[in-house]
Amino acid sequence: MRRLKPRKLAAVGLALVLIPALSCVPAAARLDLTGRPAGWSWAARTLNRMTLEEKIGQMIMVRAGGGFAPADSDGLRDLEFLVKEVKVGGLTVFAGQPLETAWLVNRLQALAKVPLLVSSDYERGAANRTQGATLFPPLMAIGATNSEELAFAMGRVTAVEGRALGIHQALAPVVDVNVNPRNPIINTRSVGEDPSQVARLARAFALGCQQNGMLATAKHFPGHGDTDIDTHLNLAVIQADRQRLEQAELSPFRRLVEAGVLAVMTGHLVVPALERTAGLPATLSPAILTGLLREKMGFRGLILTDALDMGGITLLYPAGEMAVKAVEAGADIVVLSAQPQEAAQALLAAVRSGRIPEHRVNSSAWRILNIKARLGLHRQRLVSLERIPQVVGSSDNRRWASRAFEESLTLVRNEGPLLPLTEDRRKVVVLSLSSDEDNYFAGRPFIQEVIKRRPDAVFGFADAHTCPEEISAGLEKAKLADVAVVALFSRLRDKKGTVGLIPAHVQAVKDLAAAQKNLAVVSFDSPYFLQDFPEVPCYLCAYKDSPESQLAAARALFGEIGLKGRLPVSLPGLYELGHGLELPARTDGPK
Repeated sequence: MRRLKPRKLAAVGLALVLIPALSCVPAAARLDLTGRPAGWSWAARTLNRMTLEEKIGQMIMVRAGGGFAPADSDGLRDLEFLVKEVKVGGLTVFAGQPLETAWLVNRLQALAKVPLLVSSDYERGAANRTQGATLFPPLMAIGATNSEELAFAMGRVTAVEGRALGIHQALAPVVDVNVNPRNPIINTRSVGEDPSQVARLARAFALGCQQNGMLATAKHFPGHGDTDIDTHLNLAVIQADRQRLEQAELSPFRRLVEAGVLAVMTGHLVVPALERTAGLPATLSPAILTGLLREKMGFRGLILTDALDMGGITLLYPAGEMAVKAVEAGADIVVLSAQPQEAAQALLAAVRSGRIPEHRVNSSAWRILNIKARLGLHRQRLVSLERIPQVVGSSDNRRWASRAFEESLTLVRNEGPLLPLTEDRRKVVVLSLSSDEDNYFAGRPFIQEVIKRRPDAVFGFADAHTCPEEISAGLEKAKLADVAVVALFSRLRDKKGTVGLIPAHVQAVKDLAAAQKNLAVVSFDSPYFLQDFPEVPCYLCAYKDSPESQLAAARALFGEIGLKGRLPVSLPGLYELGHGLELPARTDGPK
């Protein structure tokens, strides 16, 4: 790999609007980082001293694993090369432990000529990528609480913990409106299907982030909620007309832009109503990024591409041409190019040939440097490893997360009523059915919590590979029990293509519902599962398969906590948006 040749370029200044910081969540509040930026002069001096290659480097954000890496490992050496030689301006950090992540970020920051902007996919708090940090439920669970207080707290905790780790930008919140029950990649990552609720709670999350020193990133513009395609696999097409787009998909983004969100991430989405060129995704569309987002919506912050190594876009162009087209469309930061050095070289060639004007690169570099100044990175780019155990995963932060898990639980149906269960001598059978191929013991935390309360409970596990005979044996035990509880799992993850249950598990629940009147079904993932077996007498939505949600669900089953969540989506043909049964905590049992 060769080093890019330096070339001087005069700086062009762009104004960035100052927005006052706020300490509450009023309807008219605007988002901002705490304090006023004091580093504009630093940004101007830095930009003036930069070569063209260095300015282009600022526009490249590369992948960094947050786990342990020996000093002489190829992966770490590649990262060091990109920082020192290609002079990339940012990192996107993936899974790791807190101290490992902070050590890696510090090491790369020390090598960088200009402080790095470090982002991570913190959709459910810092624990979404960093083990040991505070984990929140997905945004759909926050939608079930309808609580701006919890959404703000989620953003605040995410920012405080993330900044302690050296992370400056949350690639969150998801601002997509999930109007398609078959959506295989947004689903519970969205607040729900009501655009006004999505905007209100996403804004509260963003406010919590930006008031506590972390960039929030509204994604995936112009809206990924109405598709049944995973863009990690292929391009998605949004067929809605312009009127519907304005009312649903675009409305929450417009609200966050008006409130002052500082970053927006594109979606690999073909939207014919917004872009006339057939097959051209929003990430590469000047009409969508510049014409709509910049000019019509007046967005002045950073525009980031979604990952350019995703299957939905990699087949369109080579990595270099992809980067050039994204910048031509209006992107400031090229995220996770499959070939970052090739992307940098292609951008350099595009400027030198006149294809991309020099002032276009200056504009993006200036925005990036000003954001870095607002983050205070010109004063302090390293973090204290000693401080991390005092901040990350603290008991106070976890209390906020526990509230979110518990208050989001949504009791959709409770015939009998079956819940709450009691500590009587009735025989209880619990079955964990995971539709994933590698998650056989998905329901272990839930079953362990049930057994704490009913030591004589019988249990069983099955996943996508479990033979029919084993499932049938478990069903027979459940049919003969006084009470049967089925815990359902189907992880929302990229490249899977669906969040639905496998047919064998759908049929198992239907068979059990026909024979067992005392059946409680708990969804630990998509709330839409009920559409497959509307006959079940009791249905509880927990929205996520984490141990925290499994503990909360077990507590709710036995009446230790009350239930008051409301569906943030409709279940077509069954229940409307906002449905949910209230069930108070028991007064005669353990709390």
